[in-house]
Amino acid sequence: MKKLALLLPLISLNCFAEENSQDTDYSIGLGLGAMYSGIGTNFSFVSENDLKYISAGCVEYSTISGSTCGFGAGWIKTNLFGANSNKHGFGVYISLVGQESYSSYTTTTEGVEYYNHESDIYGAGVSYTYFMNGINKSGTTFGVSVHATNAEFEHSFGGFFQVGYQF
Repeated sequence: MKKLALLLPLISLNCFAEENSQDTDYSIGLGLGAMYSGIGTNFSFVSENDLKYISAGCVEYSTISGSTCGFGAGWIKTNLFGANSNKHGFGVYISLVGQESYSSYTTTTEGVEYYNHESDIYGAGVSYTYFMNGINKSGTTFGVSVHATNAEFEHSFGGFFQVGYQF
C-alpha cells in the first residue's frame, strides 16, 4: 500500500507531461528550497521552456521533536514574459512547509487532562528560479519563493531561498 502511495504522484504528474515525448526529458534534482520541499529531491518532466516536478524533502528537523517531511509539486516556465533565454523561470507550487503544535486541557471530575496537538502546514506559492545552464540542461539553480499557508497559530505567509542542482 505504501508503494502505491509513492507511485500515485508520479503517475498523476505524467498526465501533465508534454504529449510529444521527443521534446520532453526527465530530470532529478537535489537541493534546498521550494523545488525540493525544503531539503530534498525532485523528479521533473523537462522541455525547452518548462519544468513540472514532484518533490520530497524535510522542512524541519529537531533532535527533540523529530523531523517534518513531506511532498510538493510545481510548474516552472521560462517563456512567460517573452524572454529570449530559458534561464529565468517563474513558477507556482504547493508543498508541505512546516508543522505547528499547541496544547490544550480540559477539566473533568477526575482532574485536568492535557492534550498535545500537531498539524502539518501546507503552502501554495509563486517562485523565481535562475537556471545557470538553462531549464532543459543539467546545472545549478538559484531562486526565491513566497507562499501563503493554512496555519492557524503560526505565520500565514512564508518563503524559501533556493539552491540546488538538476541532473
